[in-house]
Amino acid sequence: MQIFKVNGGRKLSGEIVSGGAKNAVLPILAAAVLIDGEAVIEDVPELSDTYSAVRILSHLGVKVNYCNTGKTASVNASQISSFEIPDDMMKEMRSSIFFLGPIIGRTGSCRISYPGGCDIGLRPIDMHISALEQMGVKVTHTAKHLYFSADKGLRGAKIALRFPSVGTTENIICAAVTAKGETVITNAAREPEVVDLVKFLNAAGAKIKFESGGRITIQGVPKLHSLHHTVMPDRIAAATILAGTAAAGGLVTVRNCQPLDMEAILPLFEAMGSSIYCGRDYVTINSGKRPKALPEKLTTMVYPGFPTDAQSVIMGALCKASGTSIIEETIFENRYRHVPEMQKMGADIVVSGQTAVIKGVKRLHGARVKATDLRGGAGMVIAGLTAEGETEIEDIRFIDRGYEQLEVTFASLGADIKRI
Repeated sequence: MQIFKVNGGRKLSGEIVSGGAKNAVLPILAAAVLIDGEAVIEDVPELSDTYSAVRILSHLGVKVNYCNTGKTASVNASQISSFEIPDDMMKEMRSSIFFLGPIIGRTGSCRISYPGGCDIGLRPIDMHISALEQMGVKVTHTAKHLYFSADKGLRGAKIALRFPSVGTTENIICAAVTAKGETVITNAAREPEVVDLVKFLNAAGAKIKFESGGRITIQGVPKLHSLHHTVMPDRIAAATILAGTAAAGGLVTVRNCQPLDMEAILPLFEAMGSSIYCGRDYVTINSGKRPKALPEKLTTMVYPGFPTDAQSVIMGALCKASGTSIIEETIFENRYRHVPEMQKMGADIVVSGQTAVIKGVKRLHGARVKATDLRGGAGMVIAGLTAEGETEIEDIRFIDRGYEQLEVTFASLGADIKRI
C-alpha cells in the first residue's frame, strides 16, 4: 500500500507547469473511437484513469500507442472490433460512461455495465439513455448490463436537458457527429472541457457549433478523419496548487493554465487574502499571512459557476482561516466524505445536509487519514501542508486518478511530502 507522508509548516515557492486536463482527456480518448484514421493527442496526463481509458480502447480493438514521457497518445480506431466494455473496466472509473456515445456512433451498438469511480454521490445515467433513445437507440436493461442498439442508424434530434450535465452533453455530441441530420441540444453543459472535446471533433471534420444560451447544434457528417490535438490545461490541478499556496503561504506561479477558465475560482484566493497576478497563460499567487475566511457563502454550480471539483481543495485551505466560511454543495450529495478525515486533524467543520460550516482553527495537527475520493484526497494533502507534525494519507490511489504525482509537484515547490 502506498501512502503520502506530509510534514507541514513549509512555505511554497517556485514555478510549475500544469499538464493536460483529466476532465478533458478522458472524453477525448473515448471520442477517438469515432475517427476513421489516426488521432494524435498531445499533453495527455499520466493518470491511472488515463491508463484505464487506454485499456478500454485496446479491448475494443483500437490501436493505442501512449508514451507517457512524451505525453503523446496515438489512437487508431480504423480496425475497431468490439462494441462491449467488460464489467471490470467499467468499474475502474466513472468516466467509462464517456465511451457510450462514441461506440454507438461508430458501431451502432454498445454493451456496458454500470460505471464505477469515486463514491461522491448518485450520478445516474438516465439522461444519457433518454437522449440516445430520442436519437433512435433501443435500450435493453438487465440486472447488471445495458445493451444499446441503433439498427436503423442514429438520427438527429432536438434534445432538451433538464440539467446541463457534462457527461450527457458529451455523449450526445459524440453520438450525433455522424448521425443523419441535425441534432440540437438545449441547456447543454458549457464547461471548458466540453469546448475542448468540440475542438477535437471539429478538427476531425465534425460540424459542431456553440450558440448562445447553452445551445449546441451538430450537423451529422459521413465520417471523421485523422487529426492532431493538444489537450487543454487542467484548471482543477492548477486550482489545487493555488489552494495549497494560499494555505501554506509562499509565492508560486502556475504556467500553462488558462485564467479565463478559472474566473469563478481565482477571486476566492483574493478574498482569502492572497494576491493574484494573471497573464495570458499563467497565474501567480502570493500568500504571506494566515488565510481569511470567505466573506460570503460559496456555492458549487455548473460552469461558469464555481466547480464542484474545486470545493474540497478550497475547504482544505479554509481549515486554518481566520473566521468562519460556509460552503454549499449543489452538484453531488456525497461530496463531504472527506470532512471526518479533516476533523481528525483538528479541523472544525460541521455539515448539515449539503452545507458545510468551516470555523478556522489556529492549528491543525498531523494524523493518519484516508483519501475518500479524488478531490477530497487532494484537500487532505493541502490541510497536511499546514498541519503541525506528520500527516499520513492512505488510499492515495484515488488521488492518482486525477493528479500527476501530486507529491512531486508540491515537493518541487518546497513542501515536505513523500510517497511511501
